[in-house]
Amino acid sequence: MNGVAPPPAVEASPETERAALRADAWRGFLLAAPAYVYLMVFFVVPLGIVTMYSFATRNRQGGTDLQGWNLDSYARLDEPIVRTILFRSLWLAVVTTVICLVIAYPFAYFIATRRPAVRNVMLVFVMIPFWTNFLVRNYAWRVILENDGIWNDAVDATGTDTLVDWLLGLPHWIQWAIPNWIEHLPSPLFSEVGIVLGLVYGFLPFMILPLYAAIERIDLSLIEASRDLYASGRQTLRRVLIPLSMPGIVAGSILVFVPSLGAYVTPQILGGDKETLLGSYIVVQFLTARNWPFGAALSVVLVAVMLLATRIHFRSGGRAL
Repeated sequence: MNGVAPPPAVEASPETERAALRADAWRGFLLAAPAYVYLMVFFVVPLGIVTMYSFATRNRQGGTDLQGWNLDSYARLDEPIVRTILFRSLWLAVVTTVICLVIAYPFAYFIATRRPAVRNVMLVFVMIPFWTNFLVRNYAWRVILENDGIWNDAVDATGTDTLVDWLLGLPHWIQWAIPNWIEHLPSPLFSEVGIVLGLVYGFLPFMILPLYAAIERIDLSLIEASRDLYASGRQTLRRVLIPLSMPGIVAGSILVFVPSLGAYVTPQILGGDKETLLGSYIVVQFLTARNWPFGAALSVVLVAVMLLATRIHFRSGGRAL
């Protein structure tokens, strides 16, 4: 209409298609280049340095000798104290993940089935803890769990301490069925109970949000159909809801388990020196014992667990989230 001739059409051919794909790939690379540089500088390079130090040798002066690489630091991973700390860290991470899942699943389902206005308000409530520094939140829990804190007042008001004393006074042949954490329930500060409380509070949103994202995408008419086919609520949960929300379960479990396994701030504040976990033990090796090769080996093992968990996440269909 304006007298300008349109550009000549390019005949489609395998060569032009490959050229277009190369151009798209090049544009994608340029867009992702800052992210690649960031990952290389702040992840790949530090991880390579830590891995290199894990094969080094600690000399008599407490320094690190990068000559003569060996596997001595990895051989120490089989020591009894290391196994104890590792199993304790794994156990508390599993307990934290299970508790978060039990609390978060019905809550996420409740949010996903509300009308949009209520749903948005509840999601804001879930994310409010992120507006406060993680260190401050842990110190707040320490104030709550202290002897003159709210927790102790609630225990006295409900008679929980009397119940615990009665349970611990039962014959020994009955006490085997009572969990060991019961004795720390009245005063959970500087115990595994206090650590789990802090970890659950800190990482619960990481379980709620993936579960909400997975449940919100489920067609609720499938639940109605299962009810029409005379399925009970338990059968609907087991055969319909849980399988369809499995990507959210896996993603949330990994997001809670991995940081719980290597947690340092919460065990240090709420567990003190009585409960040494993997994160605290790694810090001790670097700053107190000055055994950098052994601390680096522990760090490499922790990173390997994280990468393995991420691999499981993607293989289980986590890309859907």
